[in-house]
Amino acid sequence: MHPNPIYHDADADRNLAFARERGFGVLAANVPMSGPLLSHVPFLLNDAGDMAELHLVRSNPIARALVEPLEVKIAVSGGDTYISPDWYGVEDQVPTWNYVAVHLTGTLELRPPEELLDLLDRQSAAYEGRLLPKAPWTTAKMQPETMEKLMRMIVPCRMKVTGVDGTWKLSQNKTDAARLASSQGVAAHGFGSDTDIIAALMRDSIGS
Repeated sequence: MHPNPIYHDADADRNLAFARERGFGVLAANVPMSGPLLSHVPFLLNDAGDMAELHLVRSNPIARALVEPLEVKIAVSGGDTYISPDWYGVEDQVPTWNYVAVHLTGTLELRPPEELLDLLDRQSAAYEGRLLPKAPWTTAKMQPETMEKLMRMIVPCRMKVTGVDGTWKLSQNKTDAARLASSQGVAAHGFGSDTDIIAALMRDSIGS
């Protein structure tokens, strides 16, 4: 998270909605004797924003460390882009990078294996639902013995979310004119990921 509070102007509801929509992030845990561990995971965040569900490969170091619940974070990244100082139309500026990121903080625990199939069904339903009108894939399409074999390789996990914070770094430290000019530079020449989204966010945040 960027330390400047000017970039933390999104409320909890907006940060949670962003994380829920993205549904994918970097799970980070600091495990004694192992140090920081990272894993890229899809997850489901409930409507209240206080619980995230996910599964891990059984051999994942984080899964192996879950003999007791772990304090973890999930970092959810959005679009990002390089900002050239030439775009501001103002003298004596320096390059920077604009981006959106939300961090979920909480406690991760293993769940009983009996909960795994329901979790997989709900995860696939959530993701497949975005592909309509394609007929959704379901676990029922799998041969039972194949599904059972695959399920033995993963474990269900649940994270109790106790904190949320977001950085929406969109040039809020610049004048409206400089922000508009730099958003136009991003739209025309920006590079990073989802630069069109960042350009739109920069424009939409002017005057807010």
